[in-house]
Amino acid sequence: MSVKKILISQQQPKTASPYTSIAEKFGVEFEFKHFFNIEPLTSREFRAQRINILDHTAIVFSARTTIDAFFQLCEELRIKVPETMKYFCTTEAVANYLQKHIVYRKRKIFFGDGTPESIIGLIGSKHKGENFLIATAESSSKDAVTKLFEESGYSFETAVFVKPVSQDLKEIDLHSYDMIVLFNPADVKSLYENYPEFEQKDIKFVSYGRSIVKAMDEAGLKIEISAPTPEAPSVAKALEIYLTNNQ
Repeated sequence: MSVKKILISQQQPKTASPYTSIAEKFGVEFEFKHFFNIEPLTSREFRAQRINILDHTAIVFSARTTIDAFFQLCEELRIKVPETMKYFCTTEAVANYLQKHIVYRKRKIFFGDGTPESIIGLIGSKHKGENFLIATAESSSKDAVTKLFEESGYSFETAVFVKPVSQDLKEIDLHSYDMIVLFNPADVKSLYENYPEFEQKDIKFVSYGRSIVKAMDEAGLKIEISAPTPEAPSVAKALEIYLTNNQ
């Protein structure tokens, strides 16, 4: 069966994207629908974790949504974050976003290159005595940063600040698509919350990232294309290779 209609479980790009050239080259149609939104935990949900923010001297952020949720919760819980708090961010873009909430000072804000290993490198011996709080999203498994902190022997706790909330997909006829691309375990959760009796049938699924593969396997979804790979570091490249070989 040839592929003519592809659903991407993300928001539609606001500017030209690689999908545009693929559509023109192979005569396929792309549609975009975000399967879930990221929302902050309520103060009640956060308190259930029994985390005391002020017990920590440093915090690790990997997303801007988590930064917003952290400071929103601090305001709701009337927690005054001390100026001595240190911030370790996975990227410069995430670090710069802190300016929305605090005065940016180089002596207390550090950022890596996007890899979990770069965070460990930033800490080194100079900051190893800090008591870290790793801000995370609701997930069923440990992320790479947490595992590296365990291996390094640092003092830390993890705290969930945001959660995925499934979007209403019921107006979508999933079987009208030849291929569906999923990026996050929350995509799988949303799919089955909207369609509890869903059967894959002839739909070809594309997975992007390691965490989604596990979620799809557990759901019994057969994966036609898995990315990233050395040959296909992006979904667009993976689709281009597949369509070249199968159209």
